[in-house]
Formats: sequence, C-alpha cells, structure tokens
Amino acid sequence: MSSGDDPRRFLLAYDVTDDRRRTRLAKLLERYGDRVQYSVFVVQIRPAKMVRLLEGIYITIDKRLDSVLICDLGRAEKRIYSRMTFIGRERPMTPNDVIII
Repeated sequence: MSSGDDPRRFLLAYDVTDDRRRTRLAKLLERYGDRVQYSVFVVQIRPAKMVRLLEGIYITIDKRLDSVLICDLGRAEKRIYSRMTFIGRERPMTPNDVIII
C-alpha cells in the first residue's frame, strides 16, 4: 500500500545561461540526487523534501533566462533501470535498496 509520503523518483534537466547560477544549481541538485549527465540528475525524494528542492531551484535560477525540466518517474520502490536505458557509458545511481552496516 502506498501513502502520499512515499519517495518518488524524478529526472531533472536544466539549461542555465550563467556559469555562477549553473554551478549553484548543480551543487543544490547534487545534495538531493545523482548526476547522470552533465546537466541531468535523478533524484529519489519524499514530497516534503521535494518542496524544499523546488524552493531552492526557484531561488537559484533566473526564470526569464533559465529552464529546469522535472519529470516524475514514479514511486521509488520500482527499479529505475526498468524505466531508463543508457547507451554508452552508464552512470551510477544510488540504489533504492536499504543498506544495513
């Protein structure tokens, strides 16, 4: 059974015209997910954290010049590789499985 607080996976891609804003945005996204291409990230996140991430994006970019695409890939419990295919070098992504140390 799923709840409204279940983690979801999102693909985020950006086109930011200014080097400084682009660097700040990349650092923000690196705190939340995995960089799979130069300007593309996969983020596994709960709704409350997604709200904070979106706030950070709005603060960082210039909405007149920059663009961020956000694609909902669905609930995080499903294997991401069943929805994504890499051609060429595959980038590592944080596994969804629980790791106990």
